Amino acid sequence: MQVPAPFEYARATSVADALELLERHGPEARVLAGGHSLLPMMKLRLARPDWLIDLGDLAELRHLIRDGDWLRVGALTTHADLLASAQVGRLLPIVHDAERVIADPVVRNRGTIGGSLGQADPAEDLSTVCDVLRARVVITGRAGERVIGMEEFHRGPYETACEQHELITEVRFPVRPRSGSAYEKVERRVGDWAVAAAGAALVLADDGTIADASIGLTALGLSGLATDAAAVLLGTHPSEEVFAEAGRLAAAASSPVEDQRGPVDYKRHLAEELTRRVLRSAAERAGAGALTAVQGG
Repeated sequence: MQVPAPFEYARATSVADALELLERHGPEARVLAGGHSLLPMMKLRLARPDWLIDLGDLAELRHLIRDGDWLRVGALTTHADLLASAQVGRLLPIVHDAERVIADPVVRNRGTIGGSLGQADPAEDLSTVCDVLRARVVITGRAGERVIGMEEFHRGPYETACEQHELITEVRFPVRPRSGSAYEKVERRVGDWAVAAAGAALVLADDGTIADASIGLTALGLSGLATDAAAVLLGTHPSEEVFAEAGRLAAAASSPVEDQRGPVDYKRHLAEELTRRVLRSAAERAGAGALTAVQGG
């Protein structure tokens, strides 16, 4: 039987209380959100905190608010909450795509967006989604808030810009007109970590050309976005030809490793094919007409 090392437990009553508890108990204190990332690591003794600070009662961190050109999501908003929100599905369809393939209902009912981002697992779906949507993360400490982009937030595998004495309190997504987004994942069995996955977001100009684009990959060794792949799309009309080129560049930017989920060549093939698929879906959701087989055709 796998059991955690001994630890002390405290239940925070507010954000301010959680921050005070983190400061009081020092670097060996960890916060507990949904628990589906931290608790398995504790059972394996990969994490051995002296104190767990439970955030479960902090209703102030569980919200979905449209605020002008932003959708503000509290850090304790669960996967199930995101999937149940018609507003999220309408404005950010990539989030619904990803949430449908994250684990199972038990995990989705407890796991949170803040916990997912804070874990910074390279195979975690919502990290790629937030990269693609160019989300901004609100980090709160006793001195106040700071807001940073995803390109600054994730510093590497299992490492973020959120310091031990701080909390992730909100994730903010830009809402843009004539935009569409999509996510697709290949997994060995339902609810498993990705063998490979891809996400994309497109914004169309008034003339139907692509004004902005972003492409991200999950579990394929890419840090951040596939910028070269997205760059070839700018100023073009959505077409199978240009999506195929973007797929090739995304695969070239990937750096998968061979493991029990498959060899490198297979994973690079998935990177290319999944990128083409999500670009096609994102374009359709942004309002593009039927895609042409040849650019300008």
